[in-house]
Amino acid sequence: MKIILLSGGSGKRLWPLSNANRAKQYLSVLEGPHGGMESMLQRLWRQLDEADLQEHARISTCRQQVEMLQRQLGSKSPVIIEPEQRDTYPAVALASAYLYSIAGVSLSETVIVMPVDAYVDNEFFSCIRGLPKLVRESHSELLMLGTRPGYPSEQYGYIMPEACRHSEDEGMYEQAVKTFKEKPNEAEAESLIKAGALWNSGIYAFQLDFMITMLMNRNLPIHYEELYKQYYKMPRASFEDEVTQRTSSRSVIRYDGGWKDLGTWKTLSEEIAFEKLGIGEVSDDSEQSRLINELDIPISIIGLNNVIVAASPDGILVTSKDADTLLNAKLQAMNERPKYEERRWGHSRVIDTAVLASGLHSVTKRIFVAAGQNTSYQMHFKRREAWTVLSGEGILILDEMYRHIAPGDTITIPERARHGLRATINMELIEVQTGEQIKDDDVIRLGITWDEITSQINIV
Repeated sequence: MKIILLSGGSGKRLWPLSNANRAKQYLSVLEGPHGGMESMLQRLWRQLDEADLQEHARISTCRQQVEMLQRQLGSKSPVIIEPEQRDTYPAVALASAYLYSIAGVSLSETVIVMPVDAYVDNEFFSCIRGLPKLVRESHSELLMLGTRPGYPSEQYGYIMPEACRHSEDEGMYEQAVKTFKEKPNEAEAESLIKAGALWNSGIYAFQLDFMITMLMNRNLPIHYEELYKQYYKMPRASFEDEVTQRTSSRSVIRYDGGWKDLGTWKTLSEEIAFEKLGIGEVSDDSEQSRLINELDIPISIIGLNNVIVAASPDGILVTSKDADTLLNAKLQAMNERPKYEERRWGHSRVIDTAVLASGLHSVTKRIFVAAGQNTSYQMHFKRREAWTVLSGEGILILDEMYRHIAPGDTITIPERARHGLRATINMELIEVQTGEQIKDDDVIRLGITWDEITSQINIV
């Protein structure tokens, strides 16, 4: 068995904490087993380890999220890298090509696909262990995992089995899928539930040959390196649209244990153990309300029941827990540039943007670099930077010249200047970027690790 964990997506449904640069699965908002905080990704990875399934798993993520993933799980995490975000179908296809052409997995091997934001209990992994046997014995090419609906949600897909048998004695069994409905409205969802439909958990099982054959039939490469190069040709489509809907040979396995998708504020708030995280307070008369505050200013909830207040550098959200449908529509219409970013080396926050009297654009960031970590060795073509060190110490490399920097130092980095920084003590600095235009893609990375950077410079 091989397990593909999908962790490359991003979205706005948990705005303002999640954004294009910090996906929901990396938010440390769940209580861990020893009282510390952990993310959805860390929780599922820990559970796989406890179930002795971690060695079978690989994590599919986009290139932009590799640093954050490795920061949470370690640099040796088994990652399958996508060149860009293109939804779940391309991610599963590329991961399948990796298993076949790089990992040397047999075409008859069972592959299980699951999202990392699934909130499950430990019994769930007994179900996962049973899937390979069901795949081998099944007459269907694709097995789906369905769960009992808790309410008529508009956020899930629904699976209608051919016949809804209810037996506590038979254990897991498969049923042919009659229809599949992706995210119906509430009235449709209620009708589907009455007819015996199951929630689609987004968990699939198939033999590797199923996806490899599909790639060949669509004239797509079956080798990872070549499909990686041609990834831009693949449709931005979900696995449900491109595979589930188009496959007639499909069955569903019913799972009656605990399962939840923590993709909305409503579902996430049900699993948050604390009243508040960050500076502020929730009054005693505010029942079932939650505060998550990443800002340096206090926020108070007084006399409000069943509300969520979430604050980050990207904004402040005050919402009823039951406003999922309206909230999701509002958030999808937003197009604000993210102001907070977590990186392999630390994090940065935009604290000001402006257009100067000269017509130049300006972006001011507060940057934290952890001790022992380094930024990449890079250059920019359309902006210059000015750094002011607030605290900590480190080594700056500027056009192959080394310099020790400490609090109070100011550094000017012209356009096209090659530069990188390594912190020897936790560093904070203010970075002011100015230029005719300032874009995130105006960066050429010449080296990533400190050993790579210094060996490159020593050769020069």
